[in-house]
Amino acid sequence: RTIHEPARLRIMTILSGIDAADFNFLLETLGLTKGNLSSHMDRLEKAGYVDVTKSFKGKLPHTEFRLTKAGRDALAEYWAGLDAIRSLREGSGTD
Repeated sequence: RTIHEPARLRIMTILSGIDAADFNFLLETLGLTKGNLSSHMDRLEKAGYVDVTKSFKGKLPHTEFRLTKAGRDALAEYWAGLDAIRSLREGSGTD
């Protein structure tokens, strides 16, 4: 359920294709509010799927996110599960 929520699935999918992304990039790309994005990232971090690095660029705070190995593994398992469901449907001969 942690990954299945649409916004978190989108976050995980974006992060799986890049080394890291900062808060503003995800905010603009996903179209979420700051609070909503923060809430989802907190949930993913607590699950061990995302590493959060906080720093400063000059005097401005900078937060960067990257998938952990556990996050990459969980996402791969999620997609494999969906593929298994799809293959059952395709093998049933029904449309």
